[in-house]
Amino acid sequence: MKWNYDFLYKSREDFLKDIEKANELVSKLATFQGKLGQEESFKEYYDLNHVLIRDYLKPYLYASMKESQDRRDNQNLSDMQQVQFIFAKLGQATAFESSEILSLGKDYVFKMLEKYPDLEPLRHGFEDLFRKEAHTPSKDAQGVIANYSMLSGSGSDLYGSLTSGDGKATPIRFNGEKEKIYVTKENWTGLIKDAKTDKDRKNVFEACFKSYADHKNTYASIYNTVLQADIALARSKGFNNALEMHLFSNNIPVSLYHNLIKAAHKLAPLAKKYYKLRKETLGLKKYHTYDRFLSLGGQSDKTYTYEEAKELFFKSIERFDDEFKGFAREVTKDGYVDVYPSEGKRGGAYSNSMPGIHPIILLNFNSKLSDVFTLAHEAGHSIHTMFSQKYQPLETEDYTIFVAEIASTFNEHNLLDYLLNSGKLSKSEKVSLIQNAIDDIMSTFYRQTLFAEYEYLAHTKAEKGEAITADSLSEIMISLYKRYYGLNIKSEKVKQYVWAYIPHFFNSPYYVYQYATSFSASLAIYEKVKNNEPKAFDNYKEMLKSGGSDYPIEIVKKAGVDFTKMDAINGVVTRYAELLDELEKALNE
Repeated sequence: MKWNYDFLYKSREDFLKDIEKANELVSKLATFQGKLGQEESFKEYYDLNHVLIRDYLKPYLYASMKESQDRRDNQNLSDMQQVQFIFAKLGQATAFESSEILSLGKDYVFKMLEKYPDLEPLRHGFEDLFRKEAHTPSKDAQGVIANYSMLSGSGSDLYGSLTSGDGKATPIRFNGEKEKIYVTKENWTGLIKDAKTDKDRKNVFEACFKSYADHKNTYASIYNTVLQADIALARSKGFNNALEMHLFSNNIPVSLYHNLIKAAHKLAPLAKKYYKLRKETLGLKKYHTYDRFLSLGGQSDKTYTYEEAKELFFKSIERFDDEFKGFAREVTKDGYVDVYPSEGKRGGAYSNSMPGIHPIILLNFNSKLSDVFTLAHEAGHSIHTMFSQKYQPLETEDYTIFVAEIASTFNEHNLLDYLLNSGKLSKSEKVSLIQNAIDDIMSTFYRQTLFAEYEYLAHTKAEKGEAITADSLSEIMISLYKRYYGLNIKSEKVKQYVWAYIPHFFNSPYYVYQYATSFSASLAIYEKVKNNEPKAFDNYKEMLKSGGSDYPIEIVKKAGVDFTKMDAINGVVTRYAELLDELEKALNE
C-alpha cells in the first residue's frame, strides 16, 4: 500500500547520480547561447533537451514523491530543494532560448523542422512561442526572472512547511467518549460524518481550522507573497493583470473565466434552495457549512477496503473497451499507489508523472464511499497519462491542467451512474447517491468557481495596491459565501479563514477554475457516451490521446465540446436543476 520506488531508482545513490548528470546536462545547455542560428548547434541543442526530458525528469518525480510521503523528514526536503535548484538553474541556463528563437524567425525555425523530421514534435511549441512573442521578455529580463524563480516560489514552500511540516493533529473528545480523537486536515471531513451531534461536528470543524485562525496573519503574509510574485511576473511579461497572463499561456479567452462566474451566479438560487431543503430534511435549527457532509439518506456505517474500492471502480468501467480497462488496472497496480494517511504525509490526493514515466497516485484512503470516488478520480488522471504516453512523443505528452480534470470527473460521473443503476439500492442509498451527485456539482463546479472568483477579487485588490491582510481576505470570503450559499460564515468563528485552507491558492494561482470548466466538459462528454451517441467514446479517447499537442480548447473540441459557447457551461445548471427535482421526489417516496 506504499509506493515502490524501484521503477525510478533502486537506491538513493542512483537518484543522486542522476542529479549530478542532470546538473552537467543543464550546464552544457547553457553553452549554446548565441549558437542556435548554426544548424548543427540547433539540432544538438534540441537533441540534448530530448535527453533531458527522457532521462532526467525522474529525479524531480522521485524527490516530490518522497516529500509527499513525509514532509517531516529533512532529507526529503533537502532532496527536493536540490531538484528545485537544478530546475531553477535550467531556467537560467536556457533563458536565452525564447528570445534567440524569436530573433531567428519563423522561416528559419520551421525549415529546420523540415530538414530534421525527428524535431517535428517541437512544432506546436514553436508555433506557440511565436504566438506569445509580444509577451516574451528580452533575454536579459528572462535571466532576471529565472534568477528569482526560487524566491518567487517561496510562498508555496512556506505554506507547505507551515501547514504540513509544522502542522499537528488536534486532540478532541466526542460527547460522552473518553478516548481522544486526533483531528487533521486529512481526516476531519470523515470525522464530521461520524459525529452524532452538532456540538461534535462543531468541535471537529474548529479543531481542523483552529491552526488557520491562530496563524491567520502569517498565512495572509504568505499569500501576499504569492500575489506579489504573480503580479510582478505578469507585469514583466507585459500583461494587464495576472489573470490575463495565466489564461494566455494556454490560449484561453478571459471571457471564459467571467462566463464561468456568471453561470455560477445563475445557479445560486438553486444552491440556496438545496441548502434550505437540507436544513429542513435534517431538522437543523441552523445550517452550518460543515453540515454539508451530512447524508440526507441517513448515517451510513458502510466502509470499503481498498481492494473493494478498486473492484467497484473496475466494474463501473466494464462496458468500455479493453484498452481503457487495461490502463485502469495498470495505474492501480501495487507500488504505484500510496494509499493510507500517515503523519507528515501530504493531504488530499493526486496523480503525477513525468514524460515516459509510469504515473503514480497519492491517496489518503479512509474507507468511505467518497474515497472510492477519489480513487476513480485519480485513476482517471493516470489513465489519461497512459493514453498520452502511448500516442504522443515525449515533447507533447504533458497535457494542460485545463484538460486534466476531464478524465478524472468523467470517471466519477460513470461510477455514480453505475451505482444508481445497480438495482440494489434502498431508498436511503438512492437519496444518498443523488445527494452525492448534487454535492459533486457543488464541490467541483460551484465551490471551485466561488474560489475562482475569490482569486480574481484578491488579485484585483493586490493589483490596485490595496492592503492584503487576514481581515481583507476574510471579507472577500464572507461576501462570496453570502452570495453563493446565503450563509453568514462569520457566525462559525473560524470559517472565514477558509482562504488559508485551500492549498491551490498558494501553490497554483488561477488553477481552481479549471476544475469547474473540466467538470462542465466531462459532464457534456459523459452524456454523449451515456446516450450512445455515434463514436462518442472513440472521440473521448481521441481527446485523451492528444496530450499537449494542441491548445486545450481545441483538444476538448475533439470530444465534442466547444468552450467558446456558453452551452458548454450552462449544461451544469440544467443538470443541477434536474438532480434537485429527483432528490425531492426520492425524499417524498
